[in-house]
Amino acid sequence: MKHMIVAAMILFFAAPLPLAAQQRGASFIRDAEIEDTIRVISTPLFQQAGLSPAAIDVYLINDDSLNAFVAGGLNMFLHTGFLVSTTDIGEVMGVIAHETGHIEGGHLAARKAEIEDLKDQLLATYVLGLGAAILSGNPGVGTAATLATQDAMLRGLLRYNRGQEASADQAAVRLLQGAGYSPSGLLDFMKVLHGQEALLSSSQDPYLRSHPLTQDRMTYLAESVQESPYRSKPFPPDLVERYQRMKAKLVGFLKPMHIVESQYPQSDASIAARYARAIAQYRNGSIDIALEQIEALIQSEPGNPYFWELKGQVLYENGRINESIPPYEEATRLAPDSALLRIGLAAALLQLPGNDLVPSARDHLYEALKQEDDNPTVWRYLAIAEGRLGNTGLAALSLAEAAWARGNAKETRDQAERAQKLLDNGTRGKLRAEDLQRFAENELKKKKN
Repeated sequence: MKHMIVAAMILFFAAPLPLAAQQRGASFIRDAEIEDTIRVISTPLFQQAGLSPAAIDVYLINDDSLNAFVAGGLNMFLHTGFLVSTTDIGEVMGVIAHETGHIEGGHLAARKAEIEDLKDQLLATYVLGLGAAILSGNPGVGTAATLATQDAMLRGLLRYNRGQEASADQAAVRLLQGAGYSPSGLLDFMKVLHGQEALLSSSQDPYLRSHPLTQDRMTYLAESVQESPYRSKPFPPDLVERYQRMKAKLVGFLKPMHIVESQYPQSDASIAARYARAIAQYRNGSIDIALEQIEALIQSEPGNPYFWELKGQVLYENGRINESIPPYEEATRLAPDSALLRIGLAAALLQLPGNDLVPSARDHLYEALKQEDDNPTVWRYLAIAEGRLGNTGLAALSLAEAAWARGNAKETRDQAERAQKLLDNGTRGKLRAEDLQRFAENELKKKKN
């Protein structure tokens, strides 16, 4: 997964920003913990469909509406409004199974020509923010930006006919039961949407407008639930806990304090509730209270990398850079495979004066690139690191990579030419700069023609 802020959520199309700022205008978010949770939930469903989990990118859209959709083939988009509105993990799993059914059924293939016509407009500007209070870009998410914000696109490219919806329902039931789960969650979510059918289209959630309901669909799902051998089987406790923390994190970061306090009152001593309240205190500017509550969470689960990440975020976002480094390092030590955590740590290290820790920041960025090699933000940070270490040729090459990842052919060409003048002949960097210049010039010719 490509596919909330300094550890947790972040906005895209901006410089490092706190989550509060993201709320005011962001549309997409990246979060290491939430992405991992969605991946754990969806992997058995993808596998049941014969799809490689690694081939499917799942994107989170910061939007209050109830919506989820697939676009451009193997891209799945989930609105935070949908995730927050769910009452149990079964609903999340059910909707993901349904959308997987659309992918498996090739329902977007019939729209391929239309999508191709709009490719330049919709696909070339994908940019996602990256966790750890660092904004990050990622080509591929621009599609979501346009599709998610323009209702006309949802009614057009993303609208399925009733036959496709029935087919996706059948696939969802099969995938869920193949993974050992009841389809009851999908039925529960459809009941919520069913209650909106009498509303004017403008008042309905986008999911209902792009996924038309019929009584036959409701009847089929109800019968499937009744006949399911997993009807009374509970979900694994660890999976339920992951879901509850994901929802609590979203509520804590995205909802007003009074909603957080209503959904997670002080009387609720669960980890999820404490998590939501700590995040809400941070967002509310009560930093000392937030840090105290986060510290209590760490004491409860010292091996949880996301609690350490949140502590680093709060300190980083409040200018306490030196203090943020140890918790970021601990988060990365506990989850060394998380590119988002490494990027957050590297960003903090680069904020420190002097160059003693710049090599460490550079090492973390190169590790992150193994998963995020089309992420402009990683390349920009790497350019800073190489520049501070006196590697001007590699800094220019990194800027060329960042520009290429953003889809800026002219800047790519210019930085690649600069890199070639600074790098030694025959080196890997020089050869890559030559390739980038050639790629960029080809793109510029296409646009000119």
